[in-house]
Amino acid sequence: MVLKSFVQVDADSHFPLENLPYGIFKSEQQSPRPCVAIGEFVFDLSVISSAGLFNGPFLKDSDCFHQPSLNKFVGMGRPAWKEARTTIQKLLSVDEPTLRDNAILREKSLLPMNKVQMLLPTVIGDYTDFFSSMYHARNCGIMFRGPENAVNSNWFHLPIAYHGRASSIVVSGTDITRPRGQSHPVGNSPPYFGPSRKLDFELEMAAVVGPGNELGKPVDVNEAADHIFGLVLMNDWSARDIQAWECVPLGPFLGKSFGTTLSPWIVTLDALEPFSCDAPKQEPQPLPYLAEKNSKNYDISLEVRIKSAGQEQESVLTKSNFKHLYWTITQQVAHHTINGCNLRPGDLLGTGTISGPEPDSLGCLLELTWNGKKSLTLNGLPRTFLEDGDEVVLTGVCKGDGYNVGFGTCSGKIIPAHN
Repeated sequence: MVLKSFVQVDADSHFPLENLPYGIFKSEQQSPRPCVAIGEFVFDLSVISSAGLFNGPFLKDSDCFHQPSLNKFVGMGRPAWKEARTTIQKLLSVDEPTLRDNAILREKSLLPMNKVQMLLPTVIGDYTDFFSSMYHARNCGIMFRGPENAVNSNWFHLPIAYHGRASSIVVSGTDITRPRGQSHPVGNSPPYFGPSRKLDFELEMAAVVGPGNELGKPVDVNEAADHIFGLVLMNDWSARDIQAWECVPLGPFLGKSFGTTLSPWIVTLDALEPFSCDAPKQEPQPLPYLAEKNSKNYDISLEVRIKSAGQEQESVLTKSNFKHLYWTITQQVAHHTINGCNLRPGDLLGTGTISGPEPDSLGCLLELTWNGKKSLTLNGLPRTFLEDGDEVVLTGVCKGDGYNVGFGTCSGKIIPAHN
């Protein structure tokens, strides 16, 4: 049964009462503070907390909703998350008079989204990016090593990852400056240096870490979900020419670290639970520390659109789904901590590019154009990689029975390189 709120929520909204994703907003009148999304409004949790309406055992005396980030709240763990969700759903319900019939409190706590500015939801201390789509791994392997050695043998035994740059993670709507750097030389000439000529997007999602783990104490794979607060959309912008020249022997560096874009809303695992599905069968069987009693993904439909400079019309580049991931987010947490590495509240774990099995489900231009060898047609013009002025928009949504649980958008526009 679809839940009803006294707040107007359109049928195609990403943010009904079943969702209630968390974010951080500010306005001309308000400093940064936590909120949830409901329809076209942000629901200011600091106002609700100050009114004494979080009166359960975990939140009653907490100042977690009076912080400029969600780090304290996500670090409190599942009991506090469930208490908050239950309280917020009740307060926003059509049958609950506490807020519905209090015009002053309603006006203070419910603000139009178009009147506020969304910020990054957590302070991200560390950021790791995985490589968890078999289709993406295979395509990249065929492209650069040939079909005989498309996927390295270790890939089927562990979730491969690299440590990314947290300082250049930005919220949706932030412009991305085309990076400059070195790329492969031609013949005996020196390496090329200048603006990247193979700028790409990557369709990803990312897990936001809740409670961390002590240094030296791994997280059990079957308890890892309790360490994940929720998911966001992520675009891991990539300069393929810079990346190709620098990545041997230590992996990505300047080809990745110039910018990563996140959607502002964290959709909780509780909201995603109705859309859980079986993860792909893993062959060979993973080692015991990665073997899950219940291995699951989520059925999240993903789409990438692009709007070129001077164009009003967006073009759909690809459609994929989170359920295509081979390694689950809980396996990623277990592997990340198996050596004793400590995760902290607010840390970010990217999935890697989420490509599917079909030609129109590939998660980046590297695959869609086969490293620039095949052109796409956008607005009647041939294209390979991103051009200045291109705006890339990622969306993600779960389709329920009469409602959606969505992530909003994750967007960024390419602006010219600095001279």
